[in-house]
Amino acid sequence: MKDWDINIYRGVLTGYNDAFIITTLKRDEILSNCLSEEERRKTEELIRPILRGRDIKRYGYNWADLWLINTHNGVKGRIPRIRIEDYPTIKAHLDHYWDKIKDRADQGDTPYNLRNCAYLEDFNQPKILFQEIVQESQFMIDTEGTFFCNDTGRIIVGEGLYHLLGVLNSTLFFYAIKTFYGGGTLGDHGVRMKHTFFEKFPCIPVSEDISAIAESLSHRFDSHSHVMLENIVFESYGLTNDEVNYIYESINQ
Repeated sequence: MKDWDINIYRGVLTGYNDAFIITTLKRDEILSNCLSEEERRKTEELIRPILRGRDIKRYGYNWADLWLINTHNGVKGRIPRIRIEDYPTIKAHLDHYWDKIKDRADQGDTPYNLRNCAYLEDFNQPKILFQEIVQESQFMIDTEGTFFCNDTGRIIVGEGLYHLLGVLNSTLFFYAIKTFYGGGTLGDHGVRMKHTFFEKFPCIPVSEDISAIAESLSHRFDSHSHVMLENIVFESYGLTNDEVNYIYESINQ
């Protein structure tokens, strides 16, 4: 996979989640305190839905109604950093946590800003999201660039995302990472899906069949389609029935 036209990045590090990751209730409170429609609009644009690793599932997600206050530090030459003075209700919220945020390691030019993130714009692109510590493959796609994720999640941007989604969610991929490419075993069944482990995985060329089924599963999961996709992946790698059965038995032990 190291030769694929993709990039894999970790999620956002806030340095203090209690201040920068908020509930819908707190978001609504912040927005209601804005003194003008212009301030409200700008503030609403800055607060983005966020997924934690645990919220990311196979082909889907369970959003916990959490939001990121994205007071980013900008991207050099392209995006200016957020000036907290332009967002007084967000500043008032963060000031409640001043003692916790002022000296944190992960910060930008000011304690109100998040640390530098060169791939900030990629969160707004179609992307695959996944969590690193799993008991089965759990990859989902965000085609609208809706979600950020925190540092317990990762994102994949690039080409052939639906095809990749199908392959990455396959039992074969999970078995390969666990057995051959460094994932190992954590606890009874856990595997670490560190993106550097993906590099040696021999990903097959883009398949329209895999892409189509993975897209369908992203809209509505059903076990029949999932089994069909699993079979296509196994067949694409030329595995025998005995080899397939061995992989399933090994995963289920």
